[in-house]
Amino acid sequence: MRCLRQLFLVSLGVTAWALHESDVGVVDWNTELIGVPLHGSPHTAPTFHGDYVLTATSNNVLAALNATDGSIVWRSIYDAEDPIMAFSHHDKSVSSLSGPGGSTLRTSLVLYSHIIADPSTMYVVGFAKSFASYTLHVTTLSVTTGKIIASVNIPANIKDERSKFVAVSSQTGPTTTACVNWLEGDVLKAAVLAPDLKGQIMALPGVKYDRISDFGLSTNGQFLAIKEGGAAHVMHFDAQASSLRPIWEFSLNRDGQPRVARVYWSNSHSKAIHQSLAIHLSEGKASASGFAFPFQTLDHGVIRHVAFDGSSTSETHENTRTLLTTTTGSIQLWQHDKMQWVREEALASIQVAEFVELPEKKVVMSHAAVDEEGYFERLQRQLSDAKNLPQYLANFARRFATGSYATATTSAAFSSDEDTLTRDAFGFRQIIVAATSYGKIFGIDSSNGRVLWSRVLGLGWAAKVGGTIIPTKIFVTRTVSDPEGPQIVLVTQRRADNSLVDTVLFHVNALTGDDVREEYQSIPRAALEGLDAVMGPLVDVFMLPNENRTIVMLDEYLQARLYPDTPLALAEFESFVPSIHLALRAEVPGQRQILGHQLALNLELSQFYVAYPTWTLSLPPEEEIRAIIPNTRGPVASIGKVLGNRMTLYKYLNPHLTLVLTSFLPSSTCGIYVLDVIKGSVIYHVSVPAAGGVCDTQATLTENWLVYHYFDDEFSGTGQSKGYRVVSVEFYEGDGPDDKTKSSELSSYSNKTLHISAYEQSFIMPHGITAISPTSTKFGVSTKDIIVANRKNSIQSIPRRLLNPRRPKHKPTSEEQEEMLVQYDAVLPDDARLVLSHNYEVANVRRIVTSPSLLESTSLVFVYGLDLFFTRIAPSGTFDVLSENFNKVQLVLTVAGLGIAIMVTKPMVRRKRLRERWYQ
Repeated sequence: MRCLRQLFLVSLGVTAWALHESDVGVVDWNTELIGVPLHGSPHTAPTFHGDYVLTATSNNVLAALNATDGSIVWRSIYDAEDPIMAFSHHDKSVSSLSGPGGSTLRTSLVLYSHIIADPSTMYVVGFAKSFASYTLHVTTLSVTTGKIIASVNIPANIKDERSKFVAVSSQTGPTTTACVNWLEGDVLKAAVLAPDLKGQIMALPGVKYDRISDFGLSTNGQFLAIKEGGAAHVMHFDAQASSLRPIWEFSLNRDGQPRVARVYWSNSHSKAIHQSLAIHLSEGKASASGFAFPFQTLDHGVIRHVAFDGSSTSETHENTRTLLTTTTGSIQLWQHDKMQWVREEALASIQVAEFVELPEKKVVMSHAAVDEEGYFERLQRQLSDAKNLPQYLANFARRFATGSYATATTSAAFSSDEDTLTRDAFGFRQIIVAATSYGKIFGIDSSNGRVLWSRVLGLGWAAKVGGTIIPTKIFVTRTVSDPEGPQIVLVTQRRADNSLVDTVLFHVNALTGDDVREEYQSIPRAALEGLDAVMGPLVDVFMLPNENRTIVMLDEYLQARLYPDTPLALAEFESFVPSIHLALRAEVPGQRQILGHQLALNLELSQFYVAYPTWTLSLPPEEEIRAIIPNTRGPVASIGKVLGNRMTLYKYLNPHLTLVLTSFLPSSTCGIYVLDVIKGSVIYHVSVPAAGGVCDTQATLTENWLVYHYFDDEFSGTGQSKGYRVVSVEFYEGDGPDDKTKSSELSSYSNKTLHISAYEQSFIMPHGITAISPTSTKFGVSTKDIIVANRKNSIQSIPRRLLNPRRPKHKPTSEEQEEMLVQYDAVLPDDARLVLSHNYEVANVRRIVTSPSLLESTSLVFVYGLDLFFTRIAPSGTFDVLSENFNKVQLVLTVAGLGIAIMVTKPMVRRKRLRERWYQ
C-alpha cells in the first residue's frame, strides 16, 4: 500500500516537471570539471603519461585528461576529509596517497609520505618519530592482493620533519627498482628498496648539500640536489649498478637525448618564450633553440606551472606539447605556437552568480539622423531594411500553415553565426554572470553553457605586493528596461599579501564584460580595475530597491558607504533609512549575540550614517552563529489559502523575517531561528541533532514557508530510526482560519506580530543534500517547489504538494480532497522522474540559483559546485503555452474550414431570408 501511495503522490505532479529523453541536452546542459591543478608540489602537479594528462586538483579530484582534446577521460572525487597528498603512475595504473598526512596507506606516525609502484610491489614511505629525531618507515604491499609484504624502519637521523625525502624508481628491462634518498645534515644518503626490505644504506661522500627536491622525474630515477651556494646537481639512480651519481639530464625525448626546457614571459615581445637545451653527451656538445607563442596574459593571468611532454620534443619544435596552468585557473595545451584546447577550471570554484536578462531582438537603425536623409539615401535604407521581408513572409506562412511555434521545450540556443546577444521568445536564454575565487569573472550563455566573455579582476595597488580577490556579492544594478542596458556590480574583498584587507567594486556591462565607468571606457582592453570603495573589510552589503539601485556597504565601523556615491543616491538612501533594519552577529570571547541595527546620522561622530544597536538576542557562549540568511523575497500572488470548507488561512507575510543557523557543539545540536529583525522577536526556534558533532543543516525561507534538512542520528521514539529528515513549516496569521492580522502591513512593534499559527511536519529524505533553494517565477502565481542537490550527485525537485505540512494522517475527507491534499507518508518518494539532472553527474554542489523567465509557469535553475548544471522547471505545468502534442494543424484547418463554410452559407442564408420576406 505504501508503494502504491508513493506512486500516486509522484503521479500527482510529475507531469509538471518530468522531461522526455529527447529533451535532455535541449532544455538543460551540464559541464563536468576537475578543478584547478595543485601545482605547488611535484607529487600533485600535472604530468604527461602517454596521451593523457594526470593531475590532482584543488577541488580534491584526481583526474586524467585526454591530451588531444582536453576532455575528461576519468576523474575520482575524494571526500573533503580525505585530501589528496600525492599520486604516482606506472604503466596503466595510478596510485594515490590521501587523508591527513597521507594516512590512507598507513605506516606509523606518518608526517610525509610517498608511493612508488612497480608491476608487483607498492612501496609506501613516510616519516616515523623516534626518540630524538625522525626515521624513515617503509611498508611494501602486494599490488594484486593488497597484503603487507614487509614493514621496517630504515636507520636515519633526520632532525627536522620539514626536511624532504625523495623516493625514485628506475627500470631495467621488465624490472623496476626503487630507491629512497634523504639528507642527514649535509650528507646525501640512499637506500635501495626490495620487496623484503633487506638492503644496505649508501652515502655520497665529498659533496655537501643543502636540500633535495623532486622535480617531476622520479620515475626516471632522477631528482635535484642543491648545494648551499645555489648550484644544483641532477642526481640519477642507476638500477642496474645500484649506484647514485650526479648527471646533466632532466628528461629524455624519443631520440634518447637529454633536454632542459623553460617557459617565461617576455615583456618586449608580449609573448611567452619556450626555450630548450639539447645536450649531446657522446659528442660533448649542446644546442639551444626556442620559439615564441601568443599566450594571452590579459585574458588568462600569469603562467604558474608548466608541464612538458618529453616524448613530443624535436629539433624543429613542431610537435612540442606544453601544458600551462595559470593564476586564473586556466589549463591550456599548446603544440608549438598553437593552442590546442583550454579548460576554464576556475569555474569549479564559483563564489557568486546571478542571472541577467537579455534584451529583445530589434532592428538597429544604422543612420542616426534619419530626418536629414535625402531621397536616394532614404530609398537605399528602406530597401536594405526590407531585405528580410521574403524570409519573414515565408516563416509566417510556414508557422500559420503548420503551427510550428516555439514551445516550452524548444531550445533557447541561437545559431553559432548569431553575433548579437538577444533573448528567445520566452526569456529562457539569459546571461549567467559568475565570479570565481581565482580572480576572474565570466559571462555564460544559459542556453548552452558557452562562455561568452571573461575578464581578469585587477589587484590595483596590491599588484605590487601580491594578493587575491575574493568575490562576496553580485548585484544586478541595471536591466534591459534601463537605457544603459544590463549591468552588474561585483563586491569583492581584496586580501593583499601584506595582510591588508579592503573592499573593491567592479562595475561591469553584463553583455560584454566591459568596464562601465567612464574613465575606463577609452582604455584598451586589459584587466578590470575596480573601485576602492572601503579601506577595510565589510560587515554587510545590500542593495536598495529604488530606481537608482544604490548599493549600501557597512564597513568595520558600521558606517554606511554608498555606490554610486552621488547626491541622488544619497537622497534616495535617506528616504529608505527609516525602513532599514539589519541583523548582525557580534561574536566576542565568551559571548554570542545577534544584534538588531538601524541607521542614523550623527555628524559629531561621523560624516556617514552609522548603524546603532536596537535589540539584542543573547545566545549561550558555546553556540556559534553559522549563517544569517535573509528571507527569499519575490512577488506574492496570493495572501492566503482557501480551504475546502471555504474558510481561509492567511499567510504570515512579515517582510522582516530572517533565518539564522547556529551550532551548539557541547550538546551536539544545531539551532534554527526565524527572527523579526525589527525588534528581535523569535518567531520560530528548533534544535536538531548535530550528526558526528558537525552541523550540516540546510535551510531556506520564502514567503511564509520554511524548509530545513538535517541528519537525525538519534532514536527519539518507538519506531524511529536514523536518517535524513526534511521538515516543512508554514506560518499563518492568527489562531486559525479566517483570523486575519494583515501581517504584511502590520507594524512590527504591534503585539499581533507574534499572533501566528505554525503547521509543521517532518519527512524522511532518502539521501543527504548539500544545497537547497525554492523556484521563482515572474509573478509568483506558479506553485513554489524546492530544488535540492543530493549526495548522489544529482539535482532533484520536491513538489510543494508533497511537503505540505497539512497533509492528513488519515484518508482525506471530501473537503481535504478539494484542497488536493493527500494522505501523509513519512517517506518522500525516491523517484527518477523527480531528478532534474537525469544521468548527469553534478558533484559537490555549493549553491542553487533560480530565476524567473518570461513565462509565469517556468523557472530557470543554475547549479554550481565542482560541476555546472542548468535546466528549467515548470512546477505547475506549462499552463501558459501550448504543449508540443497539441494538434495545431487541425486547429488551423478547422478555422479555415469554418471560414469557407461561412463564405459558402452566407449567400444561401441571404437568399433564404429574401424568399421569406416575399411570402410574408
